[in-house]
This record gives sequence, structure tokens and C-alpha cells, in this order.
Amino acid sequence: MKPGERMTTLYFEKYEFNQQQYFLAGTAKGLSFVGSPNGDIDEIHDFITDATLVPSQYRFAAAADYLTAYLSGQRPAQLPAFDWQSGTALQQQVWQALLTIPYGETRTYQELAVLVGHPTAVRAVATAVAKNPLLIVIPCHRIVRSDHTTGQYRAGAAFKQDLLDMEARQHA
Repeated sequence: MKPGERMTTLYFEKYEFNQQQYFLAGTAKGLSFVGSPNGDIDEIHDFITDATLVPSQYRFAAAADYLTAYLSGQRPAQLPAFDWQSGTALQQQVWQALLTIPYGETRTYQELAVLVGHPTAVRAVATAVAKNPLLIVIPCHRIVRSDHTTGQYRAGAAFKQDLLDMEARQHA
């Protein structure tokens, strides 16, 4: 750490659903990170590099309730509170735009780039999608390639397809 830099204190806890473990992390203001299924706690540092991690318990009950409802095939009524601890202005703009994609629908990277007002910045938008720290909660899984194939996903392409299939069944 360089002189004058501050460390971000992130509280974290484990969330378990369907025999999979996820790490949730954030501040007193809200959720900042949702880990990959059965991912390692160090995954947090891939997104929030200056974090000091402090174990917590029940701090993220709203996020856990949201994930339980969503992963059970329900449409959660309310998003948990967020506290972005990473991302450029463009990345945060992209993450906010992802929230506008309706449940059960997809958009291409090109369509998302147009939505955020940067139609020629498809690669930058794709990078922003990939750097989404709030897996599942910020629905980056709803973004597909221009040929409408699934594409990559931090939790794996098969998991992404499972989420899309679940939403399609519920949306029908």
C-alpha cells in the first residue's frame, strides 16, 4: 500500500444455497460483492483490491433473502442495498443499466452499449459486464453474444445457462 492510501473495510459472510457456498461482502451501507458458487474468499480481491476483510454474521440478510428467492426460481421483490467499492464511472453505469433488463429477457453486448450511450464501445462495455462484482444480483448473466450464444460467465457458462433457463421457464 502506498502512503496516503486507505484500505476499504469489507465485512464478509458465507451464504449457502443448494449445497453451494457464496461469499457476500460489503460495508455498513450495503452489498459490494457476491462470489461465485463455491468460490474462494480471495475472489473478493479480484474485484476490490484494497479490501481488509472482517468476518461478519447476518449483516447481509437482505442479500441472502434476495439470493434465496431468486435461486429458488422466484422474482425477488426488492434488491438489497449496494455500496459500490469498485469500478470506473462507465463500469458503474453499465452495472446500473443491467438492472433495467427485465427478468427472463436478454440483451446483446451491442444493445447494452447502445443503452448506456456508448454504441461504439462494445469492448469496454463487455469488460464492464465481466467486472461486475455483484454476481446474480446485478444480472450480467442476461447479456449474450451477438449471435445469441451464452458466452462466458464468472461462475461458468453452464451456470449462466442454468440461470437463463430458469428465468425463461418463470417468464413464460
